[in-house]
Amino acid sequence: MQRVADAGGRYAPRAQRGLANLARLSGDFPTALAAVPTLGWKGRHYRVLGDIRWSQGDTGRAVAAFEAGRAEAEQHSAAGERAMMQVRLAIAVSFADPVRADDELALAHLLLDGLDQRSNTLLAQVVALIKDAGTHGVPDRAQSLHSDIEAAGLPFLHRFVELAAAFHHAVRDEHQDLAATISRLRELTASGDFAYFVDVAHFMAGLPLPGPSATRWTESEEHVRSSWRRLVEARQEHLRTGI
Repeated sequence: MQRVADAGGRYAPRAQRGLANLARLSGDFPTALAAVPTLGWKGRHYRVLGDIRWSQGDTGRAVAAFEAGRAEAEQHSAAGERAMMQVRLAIAVSFADPVRADDELALAHLLLDGLDQRSNTLLAQVVALIKDAGTHGVPDRAQSLHSDIEAAGLPFLHRFVELAAAFHHAVRDEHQDLAATISRLRELTASGDFAYFVDVAHFMAGLPLPGPSATRWTESEEHVRSSWRRLVEARQEHLRTGI
């Protein structure tokens, strides 16, 4: 991909996006972020930016990036990209604002209707788990979604389901269930891709990391930790007060 990107041909934007995504998947967020200004529309710069932001608990800036990406997709009449941006926007919103997430998820389903986007349709079900985190029935729904993901042959999505489960257990202070979820996440990310999800699960519950992490955040580790923990505490408050 580096050779294709350096050549500057018609496939260079895709190769540049691929390199940025590889950096993000490995937890090298500064490298991924540095690539964003070079991507442009063809490299789906807003999608890459939003994925970087929400992964670090920065849901506000993630939503802004995905909204911009959705608008850009509409300008280019790219229905598939527009739906993809809406699902990602719903992910970011679902952690921070479960009330708004209902509307964003409904729009995601509307935009996905008629499109052949099985992975994003399943990811929308992950969004539903996140927005309902802390309420009854989430673990059973997560298990059912694991079965659907297995049947669809999209194993990378198992990691997202477990991240949603980690958020749920952190909100409910279910320490044993969270430990089991973290163990599954560790197994699912043993290749290195999405290994930062394990860090995030610890941050959600206010737990120390068991050892040094290979993740490089764009902010300090403590800042990212605090961001994720605040999202959990905000959900706890929402469940207590309904506000």
